[in-house]
Amino acid sequence: MHMKTVLILLILALATIFALVCVLLTRARTPSACQHQPPEQEDTDDGQSLVFADLTPEEMMQVVQYLQGNLGVQLVDASRAKPSDNCIASVDVQVPAKVEVLRFLDGGGARPPREALAVLYFGNQPDPNVTEYVVGPLPTPVYHRDVTVQKYGGKVPYHRRPTLAVEYKQISGFLKSQVFPTAPSFMRQIMEYDGASLAAMTAAPRGFQSGDRITWFVLFQNVSGFFVHPVGLEVLVDHSSLDISRWLVSRVFYNGQYYRDMVQLESAYVQGRISVEKVRKAPRDGDFSSMKPRAPSAALFPLQYEPQGPRYSVRSNHVLFQAWSFAFGMSVSRGLRLFDIRHKGERVAYEISIQEALSVYGSNCPGGMSTRYMDGSFGIGRYTSPLVRGVDCPYSATYVDTHSLSETLSPSKKKASLCIFEQNLGSPLRRHYSNLQSLYYGGLVNSALVVRSIATVGNYDYIWDFIFYQNGAIEGKVQATGYASSSFLHGDGLRYGNRVWEHTLGTIHTHSINYKVDLDVGGRSRSSFNVCHYAGKPQSFGGDCLLLSRIPNN
Repeated sequence: MHMKTVLILLILALATIFALVCVLLTRARTPSACQHQPPEQEDTDDGQSLVFADLTPEEMMQVVQYLQGNLGVQLVDASRAKPSDNCIASVDVQVPAKVEVLRFLDGGGARPPREALAVLYFGNQPDPNVTEYVVGPLPTPVYHRDVTVQKYGGKVPYHRRPTLAVEYKQISGFLKSQVFPTAPSFMRQIMEYDGASLAAMTAAPRGFQSGDRITWFVLFQNVSGFFVHPVGLEVLVDHSSLDISRWLVSRVFYNGQYYRDMVQLESAYVQGRISVEKVRKAPRDGDFSSMKPRAPSAALFPLQYEPQGPRYSVRSNHVLFQAWSFAFGMSVSRGLRLFDIRHKGERVAYEISIQEALSVYGSNCPGGMSTRYMDGSFGIGRYTSPLVRGVDCPYSATYVDTHSLSETLSPSKKKASLCIFEQNLGSPLRRHYSNLQSLYYGGLVNSALVVRSIATVGNYDYIWDFIFYQNGAIEGKVQATGYASSSFLHGDGLRYGNRVWEHTLGTIHTHSINYKVDLDVGGRSRSSFNVCHYAGKPQSFGGDCLLLSRIPNN
């Protein structure tokens, strides 16, 4: 064959191969015609979801300035307030009554006035109390009304107020300057206390009968992950007086024995009448409690990939995903909440929101045995933390900043404290491989939209998820991580938990998570349900159940 002909055929063959490769690569990048592509849903919200929106920093400041100028009393910044001062504990949006909102959303009625709910502590009054005001209309408030009696059936006594961060600092100062110095030998020789080497963890509630404001404080080594480094010393502080100089210690507990105060403990130690358990001093990184990885990762973790970008949209506080749409917000006390949840344009729920996270502990130490944490009183939304890309949420997630005003006169910004992402669930929604008569395969990728926030309340990190599935299901999910709450291991302590370290007892406890679920399937409901998820964890075993209680709607 002529050489020229051979070269021409070779060039044609190479061109053909090149064309085939280009076609195959193009097909690999383009979705197949049989691949499930959900129809795009048009966003018709037109700003209506803003009726549920959290307050903006500017609105929060307007409320603070209004209260400062219209209550006729001096308001101290809560971050510096004494118990005997007046201060603003928190400012949050006051979501309008459901009947007003539905009149606006469905009946063409006027937009409800935008209002705020302000919680104030009045310590500088003849009758100290906690008062809640509705302030409005925003953005320029001109009125406030007291809703305390309407909500609680009467005035809220001052001793019931949730503890401010500044009060914990004041108690810490009281222990350091007034209490520990009364037992110098014990604190120096047994606790190895140098003025900063101990950390205190609060128990709750604050007393055992109405009117009490006394709290057990459990002492730990002040190292990373101090929650699992108890030293055996616990102090019961009576901080009921509005005068800090009149606070006192009601009881002291050390290694299984109760004492009247630190003076009596010191006397018993000096006379050799107490059983001493000296805890080995932990390094600053906490040793076993350190969050540092024990070994470098052998390989990079897999990443989630969205080849054509996100299949959902977020505009202000409104989310659109396939057949789903809803509004979201963040309550200072209760955390993540959703409103006006619709599927294919039809409302299925008016509100689904976190209400409370309760944990009940058992121990043979007073701090542990008396603890009944209700994390809403600390502030689930207030302690929502920034989210780390690639760990707390996928890199490709949409991250949303939130703002709050709590225990200060200025709003604070929590950057990237809420995330939204679509997640491939790793198994098909449905599939069938036919090998009888005709041969074919049919399957659908299974994915869901996740709305997530993470609140760090003391030792626990609660991962809160609301999950929207393609089949029309909604899931509320919570995962608890962080650190275990612990007691000093002594005596019959193993009846109340498991040994975590040499002197550390991981205490038996139960979590109860409470949600509000206001369903509007097939029309407006006249009541909603509080859903309580119960998770018992005795000796590392668990059990789950659901408790439902009906509450009337507005």
